[in-house]
Amino acid sequence: MKRSEINRIIREADAFIRSFGYVMPPFAYWTPQQMKESRQNSAGIFDARLGWDITDYGQGKFDELGLFLFTVRNGRFDDMKKGAGMLYAEKIMISRKDQLSPMHRHVIKAEDIINRGGGKLVLELFMPDADGGIDPKAEVSVPVDGTVRKLEAGGLLKLDPGESVTLLPGVWHAFWAEGKDVLIGEVSTVNDDLTDNIFRDPIGRFSDIEEDTVPLHLLVSDYERWVG
Repeated sequence: MKRSEINRIIREADAFIRSFGYVMPPFAYWTPQQMKESRQNSAGIFDARLGWDITDYGQGKFDELGLFLFTVRNGRFDDMKKGAGMLYAEKIMISRKDQLSPMHRHVIKAEDIINRGGGKLVLELFMPDADGGIDPKAEVSVPVDGTVRKLEAGGLLKLDPGESVTLLPGVWHAFWAEGKDVLIGEVSTVNDDLTDNIFRDPIGRFSDIEEDTVPLHLLVSDYERWVG
């Protein structure tokens, strides 16, 4: 993706998020220079990989295959091992109309996926087989706001604004917006996008960036290179 495209997506996403009354934390608007200057005093932002995240999964067709995310808060896996501490994470996301977030599962993370507004959020769901792969026959059973919903393998779960689904580790899922763009909330256990995303197809989690202009704001995938 070109940096100019990423900057445009950030501006559009910020406006879309604000249209639903959701306000981003102040660090979202720090310039790259402010991020560098805050590295020592705000280490929690960088260590937890909080911030902007825009991906085309390395495929170069964001409008068809992609997702906007912003990680608002995130705990530590060490706390998960102890069973005490900051064991949770929160994201705000945008799935554009007919834009696919591809089939994947998580090894550790359990998550609530919440339709915060817009169109319908459609999820294609499979249960895992004994080896963690997709079971093409097993019935899918997931809680939707506390009520169990059952679907055939590969069934489509459609969430209206205000509805949410709980996905436990191992459940395969792909999703997209139907009708119009959807604002998505995610509340989960500790999130690690570097190691805990298992994709069905051989794709990448982050975008390759062509630096055709300066960043409006840094992405989490920029931190190591731009901030250190």
